[in-house]
Amino acid sequence: MELDSIECVSSSDGIDEEEIHQHHFLSKPHTNIISSAISPATSVHELLECPVCTNSMYPPIHQCHNGHTLCSTCKTRVHNRCPTCRQELGDIRCLALEKVAESLELPCKYCSLGCPEIFPYYSKLKHEAQCNFRPYNCPYAGSECSVVGDIPFLVSHLRDYHKVDMHTGCTFNHRYVKSNPREVENATWMLTVFNCFGQYFCLHFEAFQLGMAPVYMAFLRFMGDEADARNYSYSLEVGANGRKLIWEGTPRSIRDSHRKVRDSHDGLIIQRNMALFFSGGDRKELKLRVTGRIWKEQQNSDAGVCIPNLCS
Repeated sequence: MELDSIECVSSSDGIDEEEIHQHHFLSKPHTNIISSAISPATSVHELLECPVCTNSMYPPIHQCHNGHTLCSTCKTRVHNRCPTCRQELGDIRCLALEKVAESLELPCKYCSLGCPEIFPYYSKLKHEAQCNFRPYNCPYAGSECSVVGDIPFLVSHLRDYHKVDMHTGCTFNHRYVKSNPREVENATWMLTVFNCFGQYFCLHFEAFQLGMAPVYMAFLRFMGDEADARNYSYSLEVGANGRKLIWEGTPRSIRDSHRKVRDSHDGLIIQRNMALFFSGGDRKELKLRVTGRIWKEQQNSDAGVCIPNLCS
């Protein structure tokens, strides 16, 4: 079901704000994509570039009778016709070019973003799929946004294009208000980006079906890689009328999509009936208060254990 908006009163460090912000569910994809491809200035590398998809070719490399080459993926796309001379391709392998590729060592295509590594040709592709310097996808939830970039760029993009709220501080207090909560299904919101410990964290709130039960879910994602995300922990708490639910966990990296995190149930899950109970009144309106905090796990060199480093 298409969702118009959810009202949210948010504040950092436990102080409520009076202003109510509207967070829209649908947003047009951004088209300003950072190019991350690097073409080493070598004629051999150009020979290994597929003329159809322009990606590097890996075995099997095919060629036509006139010597024009293309990758195996594109061979089926061009219906077995050479895209250069239109001759039939047949099943000729360009073994010489495959041998040449084995002797090459090339820089990672993300070298302009800081990666210093150089790899044999056939190892390069595997590395690039996991390279820590590769750009991040936009973590905005609620629309399919195609923008990629580094963290500072994406923070500005979230603030300026998606109008996501920005807060400084490691504690927060959100109140979610919805007049017709029973009409909300499969809805996604990304409400806030937090800046603390010199890092950025995204707070998400979702409504979806868990089996036959309608639920809400809140969780945090870290704007960085998984190894760095493990240095932090967070807690979420919701409650009223003498009841309380508490979640503690490690934020997931934005390398994992918000949908992947949601489907793994890695966050605070609140059944709708319980959420309405927490809201009080006649249970026809959602007034859900979620508080939380983020802390850094600091290594104690004397005891060899981790102790929480709380944000002041």
